[in-house]
Amino acid sequence: MELKEKAVRLKIYLGESDRYRGVPAYQAVVHHLREKGFWGATVYRGIYGYGKRSLLHSASVLRLSEDLPLIVEAVEDEDKVLLVIPELSKMVKGGLITVEDVRVLRHLG
Repeated sequence: MELKEKAVRLKIYLGESDRYRGVPAYQAVVHHLREKGFWGATVYRGIYGYGKRSLLHSASVLRLSEDLPLIVEAVEDEDKVLLVIPELSKMVKGGLITVEDVRVLRHLG
């Protein structure tokens, strides 16, 4: 196993209805990370939550929200993550971006 030092987890919190240049913001973010050669990125769809405006969004059958909370998550070298933050900030104007240290174990072979 190989231990990668200085890896970080990038998390981007945004809403399902957020857009960037005519496309869903979460898609723009994932495509941007792919273009920059990130190891990978995953989008998680929340079933309940609220954001900066404190409006509750729910996936309940009684109230079908069209703006559920989303999280885009990626793990990468810290330097690479810090380089993409300015462009990501433009893509998720109303969202939240966090970076935290993680330890990455990779199986070789």
